[in-house]
Amino acid sequence: MGKIIVTGASGSFGGAAAELLLAACAPEDLILLSRTPAKLAHFAQRGADVRHADFDDPATLAAAMRGGERMLLISTARVGSRVGQHRNAVEAAVAQGVRHIVYTSLISADQPDNPAIVKNDHRATEEIIEASGAQWTHLRDSQYAEAVATAMAIPALLAGHKPDNCGDGKVGFVSRDDCVATAAGVLTQDGHGNCAYDITGPDLISIPEAMAMVTELSGKPITVEQVDDEAMFAYFDSLGVPRHASDIMPEGPIPWSSDDMVTFGQSIREGYFGRLSDTVERITGRKPKSLREVMIAHQAAWPV
Repeated sequence: MGKIIVTGASGSFGGAAAELLLAACAPEDLILLSRTPAKLAHFAQRGADVRHADFDDPATLAAAMRGGERMLLISTARVGSRVGQHRNAVEAAVAQGVRHIVYTSLISADQPDNPAIVKNDHRATEEIIEASGAQWTHLRDSQYAEAVATAMAIPALLAGHKPDNCGDGKVGFVSRDDCVATAAGVLTQDGHGNCAYDITGPDLISIPEAMAMVTELSGKPITVEQVDDEAMFAYFDSLGVPRHASDIMPEGPIPWSSDDMVTFGQSIREGYFGRLSDTVERITGRKPKSLREVMIAHQAAWPV
């Protein structure tokens, strides 16, 4: 099978992927990359090859990628500059002999009319990988169920209401755990070269239906206020959220922009997230978690 590289291994997705791969591979066949390799000491102690890599510094990447045959490229967080980071990683990997790149993308990233601006970074990265000469697998993840169960549910419970511009658009909310398990499966199985997979949960659910589920489980009523895109921008303005990625303070308290969130909601409203697939079960051998299961797992963090 050859050695497997995991980028961003000190992040939540990368760390979870590393754990699954350690259970499936010899530790010396796992190359874990991070800008802060000290955070991966626990993996190094178990025999994994931990290396420093900074996608903003291509000079660090040749040594980081050396010896790898397959790579999990986990999308970096910095909207607006991550395409350049991804290009650096892909070029260095292919130059060092990596033959298959698995990328964490976004559902409907290949749809030209999809209004979610985040899809631009993902599709640009997919195209870089496709042109690289390596085999590729695009894992087009739906919205994380954990984000709904925590970042969305908790403020809505505290306020008793939630403004929303998603309308009745449906989403196949998927657990991050299932996304990680699917990525690990693709990396350790054959037959996934030059494939794009939608990664979804088992059900199509709208945001109002998701908030009704929170109400049912918590006993606290939440009113979903359907608003248009301009009102959604105004709401984020009131929270001090920067409008554009270029306005984000590098070390600021809010690492995302409202144009990202508003166009994401527009994409849901217009049906670009309304897809279900059997990819998780087909690759992992287990059924994907439902949104309800994920909510119950995180319910202890909800305000009482």
